Amino acid sequence: MRHGGVVMTDTAMATQSRRVKDLPGAKIWAFAVGQFGWALLSGIISNWLVYFYQPDNETISQGQTVFVPQGLAILGVVTVVGGITAFARFFDAFVDPAVASLSDRCDAKAGRRMPFLKFAAAPLAVVTVLVFWSPINTTSWVNAAFLFVTVIGYYIALTFYCTPYNALIAELGHDSKQQLAISTAISFTWVAGTAVAYVAPVIWGGFVGSLGRVGAIRLTFTIMAVVALACMLVPPLTISERDYVDSKPTSESTVESLKQTFSDGEFRKFVCSDVVYWVAITTFQTGLPFFVTSLLKLPETTTTIYFVLMTGVSVLFYVPVNILANKAGKKRPLLAAFVIFTCAFAFAGALGSGAVSFIPPMAQGLILSVAGAIPMAAFGILPQAIVANIADASSKTTGQDRQGMFYAARTFAMKMGQSVAMLLFTGVSTIGMASGAGYRIAAVCAAVLCAIGGVVFAFYDERRVLAVLER
Repeated sequence: MRHGGVVMTDTAMATQSRRVKDLPGAKIWAFAVGQFGWALLSGIISNWLVYFYQPDNETISQGQTVFVPQGLAILGVVTVVGGITAFARFFDAFVDPAVASLSDRCDAKAGRRMPFLKFAAAPLAVVTVLVFWSPINTTSWVNAAFLFVTVIGYYIALTFYCTPYNALIAELGHDSKQQLAISTAISFTWVAGTAVAYVAPVIWGGFVGSLGRVGAIRLTFTIMAVVALACMLVPPLTISERDYVDSKPTSESTVESLKQTFSDGEFRKFVCSDVVYWVAITTFQTGLPFFVTSLLKLPETTTTIYFVLMTGVSVLFYVPVNILANKAGKKRPLLAAFVIFTCAFAFAGALGSGAVSFIPPMAQGLILSVAGAIPMAAFGILPQAIVANIADASSKTTGQDRQGMFYAARTFAMKMGQSVAMLLFTGVSTIGMASGAGYRIAAVCAAVLCAIGGVVFAFYDERRVLAVLER
């Protein structure tokens, strides 16, 4: 059947046949609590893994054990930590489509997504803690092997939780406005979870006296993982997926579903910009603790102050970003965010240098935090909503509810970007460690890549996607 110039298959019309309830506000926040849980675990890994396993001189002097061989130890071109984390993300990126296909084709009575969330939560929490539990208390390749196994396990467990979780954004939200509301709610909890992860130095500082630095860090991450586990179980235990989602298991194979997903031209434009963005933001996030200690010569606990400030200011812009997106669309605010982030990353490269010596070190960090707050709000809300729009438009035109595959494809791009970022940061950070030159180079690289991502995203045709949704 042809409707408004769009071919509607019988399957597509059938998927719209059963009436389901809109997700009430309380349930939206129950769903968002799950995001707090996995964001907290993700924040632990993304913010502190490199800091823990590839410490700078300041942290070593404070009692940090060097667990794995340092320097360009793999073929003389890659650090151990960089190689392990990059390979793990690269490997896991290929797991994403398989998990998405399993979820899209799932016909469990509890729904296509919630069973995955329920059973992946505990393994994800446990393996996150194990990542930091090296078996030998000195520099050893055994620790490197252990890290390799646990990091891969972490990313696989994360995929089994996050891919079905993200697919629910499109399915629980029955139109663009509802999807934006859900994206906004989970953005609050994502920022909150990531912020709590950044508070880790303050928490472990209280345990150092009795447990030592490494023991204090491990206890801190264990406590956080328990909290995260409880939060990740909230959505599957409080939301009946069948009451709010009217979707059918897909009939496509993994390869066919992935092929059809990337055949969407607007999705390809978005993903291309997104992968470059993730290289930039991961490079920046990984380097932030080093910017504070090595460039600004400030205590590591100052990292928490800066990130909490950035988070607080960012949250103030969540409602304005939501209102602006509803009125002017999601493309324009996100393009503006690309520009502001580019400038912020460039400024990070000058931290502690003569170019900004007229600004006190503490104030330099404050400027960076405030500058990053607005784009942080936009990127926290809008990309997820954009993918939901594209996935729904595809569902209407093809009759296949492959929301899981769309989010898996986006996650695939994200992990490819993160893999490149880890190789980039851990590699360039070895340049002039005493002066911090490598950290400056990493920040400048992040700025350039963010600018490229913005240029690519400018070609995304939002009007075309929304036109399909409004038919």
